[in-house]
Amino acid sequence: MSFRNYFASARAFALVSFLALSGFLGTSAPASALTGAATARDGNSIQLGDVTYRLDGVDAPELDQVCIDNQADTWTCGIEARDQLTKLIKGRVVRCDDVGPEKSFGKRHRAICTAEGDKASLNEQLIKLGFALAREPIKANFKPTATEAKTAAVGIWKGCFVAPQDFRSGKKDGALLGAACRPDRDKEIRAVLFPEELTMPPSCSIKGKLAVRARVTGNIGIYHLRGCPSYPATTKPDRWFCSEDDAQAAGFRKAYNCRRPK
Repeated sequence: MSFRNYFASARAFALVSFLALSGFLGTSAPASALTGAATARDGNSIQLGDVTYRLDGVDAPELDQVCIDNQADTWTCGIEARDQLTKLIKGRVVRCDDVGPEKSFGKRHRAICTAEGDKASLNEQLIKLGFALAREPIKANFKPTATEAKTAAVGIWKGCFVAPQDFRSGKKDGALLGAACRPDRDKEIRAVLFPEELTMPPSCSIKGKLAVRARVTGNIGIYHLRGCPSYPATTKPDRWFCSEDDAQAAGFRKAYNCRRPK
């Protein structure tokens, strides 16, 4: 190679490296902060553009999770948690500060998100309302707020429920939480919180089944789409998902005999 060609190649490599480091060539990793119109995907997930963040330090009931209220009636606490987050946003612009990858939820990142005009983050406000638990990893300290919500028995704390992480993993012997849990009704309560026929949330028709064989690929379960041969045969799903992205983020892989319906 001539000196001139070598010099030209070196310049090209340096330019590409500079652009990559500067972010001009694009990257799959979210920016350190994003601001824009926000949509609540569930009780602790916010979508800005094509990026979905998990609220850092927050673990809210899943959309298909049910809880028991203080009157011993069941209610869709996961849907209510999402609706509460939507109310907190109030259609305002939201800023999400990326605080790192969320190892438990696929390629999603964690963020502290704040709606325009608010001093407190949406993360903290949701916990204060009692519609989410404080969890690790955590950038900010929401534990005092979580303790206050539990003591005041607000939101899901007024009734009886299992931690979202126990619901996701199907841990039926996990701790019962909330002011209305009765030790003498332990078996009956667990049967309600982990029903044999889990109700499908609106517009969330993807079936998920926990499966040991899924662990071979690093997952906890398998999901089935409408139109797949395995869909009608999959009875009593352990989870319901609204999108493939949500299913994959929760640690489920697509059934091998399943193809996206046309």
